Amino acid sequence: MQHYQRIRDLREDCDLTQQQLCEKLGMHKTTYTNYEQGKHSVPLEFAAVLADFYKVSLDYIAGRTNFKQGVSKPTLSDEELKLIDDYRKLTERSKGRHEQFMQQLLESQQ
Repeated sequence: MQHYQRIRDLREDCDLTQQQLCEKLGMHKTTYTNYEQGKHSVPLEFAAVLADFYKVSLDYIAGRTNFKQGVSKPTLSDEELKLIDDYRKLTERSKGRHEQFMQQLLESQQ
């Protein structure tokens, strides 16, 4: 994915028009439009501004990862990894029962 498509997607995910974003960032709309359309490369300094604004990593904006917070996958605790490992050892029937039980637990917490 090209970085210009990524910045467009981020803007649209925030339900912002180009004009609204430019007003928030204090920049000229034509300049931003050229970045989003891929007519000009996004300068590193501006990519950093966008990363801060959208609370994503520069790697995400550059298209180097699909994880908004960086190149690597989100890390799981040892306890979470053990739960996943145990779940994978269950039969299909037991997995179904497990999912029902989890749903009951979640409902009782509300």
